[in-house]
Amino acid sequence: MTQSLDNAQIEALVRRAVRAIVNNDSTSAAQPPGWVDGKPNLRVSISARHVHLSDEHVETLFGPGATLTPMKDLYQDGFFAAEQTVMIIGPKKRMLPSVRVLGPTRPFSQVELAFTDSISLGLDIPIRHSGDIEGTPGCVLVGPAGTIQLDKGVIRAARHVHMNQSDAQYFGVKKGDFMDLKITSPQCTITMSDVLVRADETSKLEVHIDTDEGNACNLDSATKIELIPSGGGCGCKAH
Repeated sequence: MTQSLDNAQIEALVRRAVRAIVNNDSTSAAQPPGWVDGKPNLRVSISARHVHLSDEHVETLFGPGATLTPMKDLYQDGFFAAEQTVMIIGPKKRMLPSVRVLGPTRPFSQVELAFTDSISLGLDIPIRHSGDIEGTPGCVLVGPAGTIQLDKGVIRAARHVHMNQSDAQYFGVKKGDFMDLKITSPQCTITMSDVLVRADETSKLEVHIDTDEGNACNLDSATKIELIPSGGGCGCKAH
């Protein structure tokens, strides 16, 4: 009789645990990507100098049959920092060694630098959104198996925010709109305008700024971060 009662208690405990797991999974699944406690969870990331490569250029730089080897997953699902790095050579043989390659591969190669990086290389690079590389300068990429002469594709990436459609609805914006990013930090508080909205179905709320911008606002010491539709909008905030 005692053994039967113990088994019943055990079964009840197991059922309760299973229900809790199922309910938690359902709650998580019901929330849009990246949301916490029913609202967007804003992240601001410094996008340091990096390179995007085509499949063809991966093989040229790292050898026939080479593919990118993930080293660390990035915040956005499916994207990663690769084990591979390349050297970037600009005019007058100025160079940046060991610049990280990001994956997955793309249809064409692109180099994203901060303004101070471009000064070091002796390049005059424009601020562009990713993929807009017509009329941009090129450089030489050097890998362990070969070199690539890029005729174009070196840019300073314009600040932007990745978000999903639920995020966009929360802030009252849509793909192609611009927002303001206010970063409050000791003696370095700054508001950055012209943050392009890049909305899709799966992205998590994340603003990308470059190294120079991150240093200018002392991002590591920030005490408050606000993302605001340009012109004030609804005044919605995320921290």
